[in-house]
Amino acid sequence: MSQLKNKIGWITAASLVIANMIGTGVFTSLGFQLLEVQNTWSIVIAWVIGGCMALAGAMIYAELGTHFKKTGGDYIFLSQTLHPIFGYLYSWVSLTVGFSAPIAIAAMAMNQYLTPWSEGSIIPGLLAIVLIPLVHVVSIHRSALFQNTFTLLKVLFILVLVSIGFAYLGSPQQALDFSNTWQKEIFKPSYAISLVYVFYAYTGWNSAAYIVGEIRSPEKNLPKALITASILVTILYVLFQVVLLKHASLEQLSGKVEVSEIAFGNLFGSTGAKLIAFMIALQLIATISGYAWIGPRITQAMAKDYRLWLPISKQNKNEIPVRAILLNMVISLLIFLSGSFDQIMLYAGFVLQLMGTITVYSSLKIKSSNGFKAPFRPWLQLIYLFLSSLILIYLLWERPTESLWGLALILAGILLFVLDKKTSKV
Repeated sequence: MSQLKNKIGWITAASLVIANMIGTGVFTSLGFQLLEVQNTWSIVIAWVIGGCMALAGAMIYAELGTHFKKTGGDYIFLSQTLHPIFGYLYSWVSLTVGFSAPIAIAAMAMNQYLTPWSEGSIIPGLLAIVLIPLVHVVSIHRSALFQNTFTLLKVLFILVLVSIGFAYLGSPQQALDFSNTWQKEIFKPSYAISLVYVFYAYTGWNSAAYIVGEIRSPEKNLPKALITASILVTILYVLFQVVLLKHASLEQLSGKVEVSEIAFGNLFGSTGAKLIAFMIALQLIATISGYAWIGPRITQAMAKDYRLWLPISKQNKNEIPVRAILLNMVISLLIFLSGSFDQIMLYAGFVLQLMGTITVYSSLKIKSSNGFKAPFRPWLQLIYLFLSSLILIYLLWERPTESLWGLALILAGILLFVLDKKTSKV
């Protein structure tokens, strides 16, 4: 019974996936996308491609997760299929940007949306980074209750916004453009940059695979959680982007972070816009919570195997990696206090896309899975690898500074692995 109390069902697992996916990206990415492409079909296609990639990735990760049945996600998958250095690198990336950067970005967005109340203060985001992870240092039951509550609020909020957005007439200068210019836009190199923002918005589709050891009956519940959440989020994402384009002009949205506030401000006026902004900031609590729950599990899985990180692997009596949670919180805080929203998003997006691509490749090394089997194998993996590689190449070409910083982070991880490997033998 004590073991069952430390386990979660598929609904909580799906809740984690939804909370990690629906974060800052869906509410903020459109403004940056419109700097590259303006046709509505181009935007919709990008979000559908992102959803298909997330669904394909979810099925691949469900296969990996149910095969290994260990908490730790990519660290376990890469270490046991390719080489320990790849698992180590993923843990390093997860600790430094993979989960800490999304928390920082969510806190930055929270500050943006709370500006009418906070007058530009960074205090709301700072408090969110510090206080929300503390919810997860008590017990899995407490974490699940908190996560499910705020994820439900998140989904209901977006459903209400989508319903209102389609029910009301659009702005006279709406950005909707259903002409055939999309046929040229989607083949431009800059379209890949638009896709990077989309893929970042879908980041988190693999969340439940990181805590497979905390899920009851993972062979059944992990695939159900990953696939259900990915499909639901894709539908919400596509509909929400159309609503934003319907209720604001291209000039209003291009290059802006607070695109949701702008669109619904046109619909409800300044008072309504403030309320929408407040609700968007509130739903980001679930996003920060999801990343604060998942990220430290990867760090702890790696920390147990390497001497340099061993002190971080300690758990409390409820098997909670408290030290890893606190370390992740500190790094999130440092990222929050430095850098710009756009740069951090692209920088983190490049690194996460690269490491995720390597993990998908690692799934091909499993000859016979003893759990869930992804359909259309190996074509599902090959298509994912092809599209993901194109995005990485274009991003490296178009945004070399952010991409090279990402590669530098990986190089630092390699050097640390070499050092740690020697230290662990002492």
